Amino acid sequence: MFTPPYSWKKVSTLATICLLGMCFVLLALSFLLISLQSQDHIYNDLALVPHTSVALIPGAAILLDGSLSPVLKDRVDAALRLYQAGKADNILVSGDNGTTTYNEVNPVRIYLVESGVPFEHIYLDHAGFDTYSSMYRAKEIFRVGSTTIVTQSFHVPRAVYLARHVGIIAYGYNADEGHYLMKNYIREWFADVKTLLDLLRESRGILVTRSLFHSKYEICSVCENKNAEENSVQHHLI
Repeated sequence: MFTPPYSWKKVSTLATICLLGMCFVLLALSFLLISLQSQDHIYNDLALVPHTSVALIPGAAILLDGSLSPVLKDRVDAALRLYQAGKADNILVSGDNGTTTYNEVNPVRIYLVESGVPFEHIYLDHAGFDTYSSMYRAKEIFRVGSTTIVTQSFHVPRAVYLARHVGIIAYGYNADEGHYLMKNYIREWFADVKTLLDLLRESRGILVTRSLFHSKYEICSVCENKNAEENSVQHHLI
């Protein structure tokens, strides 16, 4: 009876090892590409951050009681320091407000106002469902010409990379204030791969359609005490 040189078990094991190796290479290449192209535009020292028209706060979780999660609060506090130091003229808050029961942007607006930022210097993007959407909409909806993206070190390289890809003169300001869960860093490795896939989809027009689809919702759902024109697509933050 003929016995094949390799059993199916060995072939399966070899295929699994090859697949895992390819995944590791893809993760590593994505991380290196994004890091290398964004590292010269990221700052830890507030004094060195260039002046831009707007500080952009990417969305993060809101707690059940409506308060800011530690990750989001660190971003907002860092953006406040940037604004108060005269490094940015306005603040654009981007986040998920995809349903009437979940809103990542209004709690931030309230926090900023209570911290002394004037209403007229705060802009809300209710459809920043992911980093790509936030950056694309900053460029195409809010007409942002230059921005400093305020987020944690595990996120800022990808955010800066995407912002510059869509045509914004973008810098990053590190909002690290404490120790963050390892899952944030692991998640970001896979998000780097997603970024490259997003850009491939963008080239086919898929992401552009998705990112602009919610523009009417964004205009209609501006905060209750602010004139809708102040958050409309007519505003240019150049």
